[in-house]
Amino acid sequence: MDMKKPDQFDFWYAVNHTEVVLMPSCQLETFGSTILHYHLLSELMDQIDQVRVREGRMLATKPEIITPAAYSQVLLEGFGEQAGRYAEWLREHETEIRILQYGYRLKQESFSEHVISDKMKAVVDRVKKSVKERADPSGAVVIGVDEPWDVCLIKLFREVIVRSAHRNIMELASRKMFEDAGGVPRGVRDEIEETFQAAVQDPARIPALAKKLEHYQLFAEYQDRFFSLVKTKKT
Repeated sequence: MDMKKPDQFDFWYAVNHTEVVLMPSCQLETFGSTILHYHLLSELMDQIDQVRVREGRMLATKPEIITPAAYSQVLLEGFGEQAGRYAEWLREHETEIRILQYGYRLKQESFSEHVISDKMKAVVDRVKKSVKERADPSGAVVIGVDEPWDVCLIKLFREVIVRSAHRNIMELASRKMFEDAGGVPRGVRDEIEETFQAAVQDPARIPALAKKLEHYQLFAEYQDRFFSLVKTKKT
């Protein structure tokens, strides 16, 4: 028996039973962060007319160009194993996600949930009406499963990425950020340079610089300059 099948079934079951009934009207920002405010509705297992409503925020950091060496890095923070498996499948198969890295994490401090005793359709209608009345461009309503529920959020995010990726790519390309610069996209070089300059101004940012170089797996290339900076700031 293939022991991987139950895990694969779990996230595909969630993916196939997820429906985005209200998409955010906003697209993901190309040069800044975007917050998505979600309402996820799911029926409790083995209980009739019991609907759990989870409400929270996902913070999508600005899209980054992926270097081949950094491609396999984990992009999720605050999500479970099944969400990670689904994200990994998307990275392998989705063109938009292969080109750009969209960082995202669950803002647990804004997360809440409660259970409503009513039929799913009635709850969906009320929640959709409430979100629409707020006129929040980041608002989304999703019907999903109670477990693993965070996979449903990845599917929501994937749909927002697909809708936003063309504009993101065109805006990055207009600034020549995909051009080759010594085997690395110019956008990555520019980002590293900005981080170096920030560390020069504020030594407290040196650990963030080291983390970024490791993230792009370019530390070896920049290590002389990095250690020179560290030595200068210690003297």
